[in-house]
Amino acid sequence: MYLGIDIGTSGIKAILMDEAGTVLEITSAPLSVSRPHELWSEQDPADWWAATNSAVSDLDLQKRHAVKAIGLSGQMHGATLLGSDNRALRPAILWNDGRSADQCAALEADVTDLGEITGNRAMPGFTAPKLQWIRENEPGIFSQIKTVLLPKDYVRLRMTGELASDMSDSSGTLWMDVGKRDWSDAMLEATGLERSHMPKLFEGNQVTGQLRAELAEAWGMARVPVAAGGGDNAAGAVGVGVVRPGDAFLSLGTSGVIFLANGGYTPNPGGGVHSFCHALPGRWHQMSVILSAASCVDWAVKLCGMADAAAMFAAIETRGAPASTEMFLPYLSGERTPHNDPNAKGVLFGLTHESDAAAIGQAVLEGVAFAFNDGMDALTDSGAHIDGITVIGGGAKSHYWGKILASVLNRPLIYRDGGEVGPAYGAARLAQLADTSASIEAVCAAPTILHVEEPDDRLVDLYAARVLKFRSLYQNLKTSY
Repeated sequence: MYLGIDIGTSGIKAILMDEAGTVLEITSAPLSVSRPHELWSEQDPADWWAATNSAVSDLDLQKRHAVKAIGLSGQMHGATLLGSDNRALRPAILWNDGRSADQCAALEADVTDLGEITGNRAMPGFTAPKLQWIRENEPGIFSQIKTVLLPKDYVRLRMTGELASDMSDSSGTLWMDVGKRDWSDAMLEATGLERSHMPKLFEGNQVTGQLRAELAEAWGMARVPVAAGGGDNAAGAVGVGVVRPGDAFLSLGTSGVIFLANGGYTPNPGGGVHSFCHALPGRWHQMSVILSAASCVDWAVKLCGMADAAAMFAAIETRGAPASTEMFLPYLSGERTPHNDPNAKGVLFGLTHESDAAAIGQAVLEGVAFAFNDGMDALTDSGAHIDGITVIGGGAKSHYWGKILASVLNRPLIYRDGGEVGPAYGAARLAQLADTSASIEAVCAAPTILHVEEPDDRLVDLYAARVLKFRSLYQNLKTSY
């Protein structure tokens, strides 16, 4: 039995997987996000730990007794600042926090080969600009920093007592030489830090420590090994078998991602495309990211006074037609690919007296799909070749949304068994690799295909025209943000 734990933005998910790769149980515990100022997004690391304990404790005790190893995945980029006692000095600054745009510009001016070293543009979502913001705006906090950890690695510290991270998650800090799979002294120096402030780096399938004795007793387990794991997207890729060059997935989580596996390091920061290490040795990946995806549905539910997301999807599917005049820009937290614009705002445009909740919901689903299309174009413009796209994340439960996405992207989308489980399943697979001598190919095979959503020819041309209007709407409004 293997335990996978995913430290998400909206909640913690824990799964139990047997040796054959079958998910036997899933539990979760919710998290909330604090937004004390415009562009800010923070969480208290103590909440991650409390929710982790809650999710694990809700798993069947007898099954927990059989756990052989644990794997971790988590939201990327979060700046978790620890003092000399390994306690958090302030709330963690999250991946969708946009306060550090000025620091990004300064970093790119100071380190002229930043894109070549890190494989990325400096964006407010990354960890390094957040530390530069702390350095300039909270110098008293900055002077106390002993270690900077990512969210899942803070949970690892509480589990094992070890300061460790994996290559894939650390690639998103902007402190790594991604091609060399090592910390970059130049990037650390640019933000006033040294290697001593960083955790030790591991490949995702390596053991980083053992469960602390008192925690093992509380969780009803032996002192099992804890694997390095991966950032949420790389772990999600391991979970659905996106490990070979040309394999890709589309993630419909709080944010939205198109993830493409690569056999080598091929940086191309133009257009907001990311190049990161994969969670497996000797492999890399490229990625386009939109900052608000399934979270836009939650926003629409609140706006329209619907009971929940299920009620919203039911209303949209009953309506069963493309938006007429309504259009939605899904930039509720700014945008990353391709705009790199933390000041971008969500826009609901083209409302009429006939615009009811279902019509607004339809426009939201289409707007997120159009943003994914911008991300797809950014990847293919960089020379990427995509063989097939698997859908993962909570939004993968809606095949109606899948039809919209397939028609906007004009590509078939593959739905696999366990796709909605996402990163937690990949974390469990990485735990199995750390615990056994099994091959990556054996453990990380693509799960069974349940369904393939083909583009609807009647919608492809309609959406191709509407994408152009979507793009022009952003261009016409961006100076107003």
